[in-house]
Amino acid sequence: MAGEMNYIRRGIGKPLLLIHGLGGSWQSWSPILNDLAVDREVIAVDLPGFGETPPLMSEVSIRTLSDAMTHFLKAHDLMGIDAVGSSMGARLVLELARRGGVLGAVTSLNPGGFWKGWERSAFYGSIYASIRLVRLLQPVMPLLTGNAISRTALFAQFSAHPWQLPPEVTLEEMRSFAASRSFDELLHQLAYGEAQQGAPEGAIAHPLVIGWGRRDRVCFPNQAQRALELFPDARLHWFENCGHFPQWDVPQETVRLILRSE
Repeated sequence: MAGEMNYIRRGIGKPLLLIHGLGGSWQSWSPILNDLAVDREVIAVDLPGFGETPPLMSEVSIRTLSDAMTHFLKAHDLMGIDAVGSSMGARLVLELARRGGVLGAVTSLNPGGFWKGWERSAFYGSIYASIRLVRLLQPVMPLLTGNAISRTALFAQFSAHPWQLPPEVTLEEMRSFAASRSFDELLHQLAYGEAQQGAPEGAIAHPLVIGWGRRDRVCFPNQAQRALELFPDARLHWFENCGHFPQWDVPQETVRLILRSE
C-alpha cells in the first residue's frame, strides 16, 4: 500500500521529511543526514518504486506520488511536517506545498519540471541514455565509482566536482538507479506528462525556499526564474560552484539553508 513506504528516522527535534530524486533512495541524503539529525528528527523515505518501497499499482507521476506521500504522512500523523526535496523530489514538495495543508516549511533543491522547448528533449534524452549505460555497467560499478577519473565521467552531468564525491555515495546511487522499478515510467512522465501548476502569490502560508546550483547540467539555471514565476511566494537561493545535487557538492551550505528555512 502507498502508506507502507520504507523510511528511516534519525535524530531528535522537530520532524523534517527528506524526499529523494529520480532513481534515488533515502541514502541519497547520506552526506547531510547526520548533520541535520543534530537539530531535527529526520525522516527520509524511499518513494514507491524506488529503494525498498514497492511500486505503485497505477500510473507513476508527480500527481500519484504526491497522493502516496500525503497518505503516508496521514498514516504516520506527520501532516504539516517541514520538508526538503531534491530534483524530482524537489518538484514533488512544490506540488505538495501548492496543494496546501500537507507540508510546513519547504526547501526545494534544483526542482525538475520547469523546462521549455528543446530543454525537455535534452533532459529526457540525456537521462534516458544515462540510465541504460548505468544498467550495463553494474558489474564493474564498484571499480568505476572507486576511481576519481571514471567517477568524474559518470557524474559530470550531476556534480560540479564529481572527483571529490565520496565513492560509497556514488556507488549506492548507481545501484539505486539501476534497481529502480519505476524509473522509466516516471522519467517519461516528468518530461512529457502533466505540467507543474503553480500557486498564486499569498497562497502558500509557510516559508518556501528554492535552491539552485549555478552549474546544474540537468535542470539548467535559467529555469529558476520560471519556478519563481509559478511560485512567487518562494525565495531563491543560488549555490555557487554547485551542480544538480547541493547536498553532495556543498553539503554544509545545504544544511545551513535547510535549518534556516524552518
